[in-house]
Amino acid sequence: MVVQAEKAEGGFAKLLNFLTSLLPIAIIGGLFYAGFFVKGTTEVKKVEPKAIERRDNFYSVTAPTDQIAWAVGTGGKIVRSEDGGKTWTRQNVATIENLQGIAAWDAQTAVVVGNRGLAFHTTDGGKEWKPSVVPKSDNPNKLLRVRIYGDTAWAVGEFGGFFRSDDKGATFTRILPEKDSAFNAVTFRGQTGFVVGEFGSMFKSIDGGATWNPVELENKVSVMAIDFRTDTDGVAVGLSGTMMTTSDGGVTWALAPQMTPEHLFDVHFYENKWVVVGDKGVKLTADAEAKDWTVGKIFEGDIAWRTQIVNSGAKYYVVGANLGILEGGKLTIAGQ
Repeated sequence: MVVQAEKAEGGFAKLLNFLTSLLPIAIIGGLFYAGFFVKGTTEVKKVEPKAIERRDNFYSVTAPTDQIAWAVGTGGKIVRSEDGGKTWTRQNVATIENLQGIAAWDAQTAVVVGNRGLAFHTTDGGKEWKPSVVPKSDNPNKLLRVRIYGDTAWAVGEFGGFFRSDDKGATFTRILPEKDSAFNAVTFRGQTGFVVGEFGSMFKSIDGGATWNPVELENKVSVMAIDFRTDTDGVAVGLSGTMMTTSDGGVTWALAPQMTPEHLFDVHFYENKWVVVGDKGVKLTADAEAKDWTVGKIFEGDIAWRTQIVNSGAKYYVVGANLGILEGGKLTIAGQ
């Protein structure tokens, strides 16, 4: 019996040794099997960037309806809202250059201008932005603003850049010869138009833009924006708090008392009052006669620079250091 037990134990030990010797082979075989036949199921999720990020600057905004708005800015960014500024969607455009200006005929048709003389246009609400044809220049020729009056789009920019488009932004033609100063803004009221720029430059047209003649200004500070409330009464604003008014259709301009030392970048007449915005969150308002001015802020505590203000129903869009919606006394910053 003892001999049989010893034999049994010896047989078991041999079996155990045999199985142990097979273990490395089994492990290696398992690894080969896993490598060749077992496929990983790791799911990689694509993280979409936000339409608006904190670092974005916006230079221009347009609101063709009370619900539809576009804004443009740094890095070729175009965003669109279809719910009155509550949410924004980024639209694709073939550039990473800064876009400086946008204007729209309606919710489907718009034009954009920017650095390096670039322009784009859309006829489908921004689903596709097509390159526009703009006369080439040996100068940088940054385009700073675009405005629409009737069927015509007018674009202004560096080195005397002044262009018009009569085909919804598809092609532009040059209006005035190049010069060593920029045009910053253009406005029309009926057949009478004004273009303003650096060093107090101003030109006026009385035939719908066919011809332009210089207007002599005593103040040689750069004029950044201009608007009219009637055929005769207008306001122009510029650097270092400059404000000028006219009551004779722009034949003469009177320098208004300085209300702030900050640069002023846009002026807008809406609902029987003037609104001016500029650097460090400054906001000036006045009655229709542009005589009694009040200086304040876009919003209490706001120190952001603002390049444009546009009304849309009961609210205003403001752009510059960010994209804001001012409504009911509250400023909401998009993307924050």
